[in-house]
Amino acid sequence: MAVSAVATLLFLLVASPVAFAANHVVGGSGGWTQSGDYTTWAAAETFTVGDTLVFNYGGSHGVDVISKDDYENCNTGNAIESYSDGATTIKLSKSGPMYFSCPTFGHCQSGMKLSVNVQDSSTPSTPSTPSTPSTPSTTPSTPSTPSDSPATPNTPAKSTPTTPNGATGVFGSMNKFVIGVSVVLGALFVFMC
Repeated sequence: MAVSAVATLLFLLVASPVAFAANHVVGGSGGWTQSGDYTTWAAAETFTVGDTLVFNYGGSHGVDVISKDDYENCNTGNAIESYSDGATTIKLSKSGPMYFSCPTFGHCQSGMKLSVNVQDSSTPSTPSTPSTPSTPSTTPSTPSTPSDSPATPNTPAKSTPTTPNGATGVFGSMNKFVIGVSVVLGALFVFMC
């Protein structure tokens, strides 16, 4: 009985992180096509090491893994990896930015390209604090830019979609950790009773 409990516990410890990896179908139900808006699609997703990207596309398309420079310039001649099987699954194995495009002439230029930022699975994502409108102050404020440093132009900040509890995406990394620990502790409790 004890050996069975230990074996089950070890299995749960090893399998729980894998159980929470996500499959991201690129473009959603529309798939990898010329009519997709991949910037908006990617902004609504949270990509974590261990997740997979699933590209579903027709015979006139493909998927190239490319560098940032090639992404920005739509150069598909220097692909790091190239796929054309119609159903490509790419595992996100390291954190950081990744870039993809369709190698068919003109498709990247028409928007068939994707940029994702993969988060480390062991680091919880930093929740962004939702901003609330404030009432105008009656006290005038003065600019805080020192006179010896150049002022930076007003540029909109990037925002990451968050859930009400502050976790990024559907399951934030911290939620995955809590769920994994809960599964392991629950199994341990069952075997101890």
